[in-house]
Order: sequence, then C-alpha cells, then structure tokens
Amino acid sequence: MNEAINNGNTRKVRNLADAIRRVRTGETERSDVVVELGDAEKARLDLLGEELTAVFADVPSDNETFIFTVANSTPARLWIDMTSFVVMGRDHRTYRFLKDTRLGRTVILESTDIAAVADCITNYVAERIIERERAIEGDWLVKRVTGDVPSRKNRAGQIIAAATSLQDRPNLGWTVAMVLMGVLIGASALFAWAWIQIG
Repeated sequence: MNEAINNGNTRKVRNLADAIRRVRTGETERSDVVVELGDAEKARLDLLGEELTAVFADVPSDNETFIFTVANSTPARLWIDMTSFVVMGRDHRTYRFLKDTRLGRTVILESTDIAAVADCITNYVAERIIERERAIEGDWLVKRVTGDVPSRKNRAGQIIAAATSLQDRPNLGWTVAMVLMGVLIGASALFAWAWIQIG
C-alpha cells in the first residue's frame, strides 16, 4: 500500500528499497565521474611523459635515481624521482610539479602549458645528474687524497690526477689533524663558556 490516511491527510509511505536503489544509483553516477576524471588526469600525465621520452632515454643507464612512471594512484602521479612528481590541479588542466623536502612539499612549477612543464622537468633532471656527478667526483677525490684508489680515467679518457700533488705532501695528514683538533678545542671552549653563562 503506497498511501495511508492520517488525520484526513494523504501522505506517501517511505519505501526503504526505493531509497536504497536511489542511493546506489547516485553513488554509481558519482563513481563514474570520478573514474572518468581519473582517466583524464592519467591521460594528461601520459602526454607529459611522451613529451619527456627523449629526456628519459638520455639519462645514463647507471643512474637509478629517476623513476619516470605514471602511477595509477588517486590522484594519478607522474613520478620523476623518489621525491618529485607531477599531479593535475583541481581544474584537471593545470600541471603541478611538486617536490617533497624535509621542510614540506614545495611547488616547483604550476602551469597549464605542457611544454613549460616539460622544460622545467628537463632542467630538474639535468641539475640532479650534475649534483650526482659532483658527489661521485667528491667521493673519488677524497679516496684519491687518502690513497685508497690509484688513478681513474674520466669520460674523455684522460687521467684525473688533480689530487696527486696533495697526496705526495707528507705533512698533509698532520695539517688536517691539527685543524680538526683546533676546531674541537674551540668548540669545547665555547660550550664551556655557554655552560658557565647559563649556570
């Protein structure tokens, strides 16, 4: 019975099955919209990835820093490395190049221009490669000075011997030790002075 008489007024009886059907239909429609938006975001990130195909191919094979993959997450992300990625903005047209740091998430670039975002990512990758090479060269130089490695050739095939003269100096070890000792004594004196002032 769909209608009932109550104090002379006609009112509709609530049907739980109809309400459940309406709620499920609404949820399905919303889910379809979310899926379509997610697919659209992933498609835009795939386009950005295609813009960067040549850049990704030029990265040295021994450099495992970069990921270069579109993750099927919510939201979809184009990962550049372990800390930087691209997501789509709220308008689903703006690319947001983000980086996670110790101080929080930083926006490197936010733009609707796919070419500008691709250029920014290309520069970022180049900077990271140069930073890595400098770190490797720094480690090698320390080992070279301490005598842990004989000699090494760079990419051009020339022998790198910039630190040979430093290694040949007999008093270099003592000089470094004395400098470190002076820093330690100075830090101790400063700590003692601060302790006295506080106390």
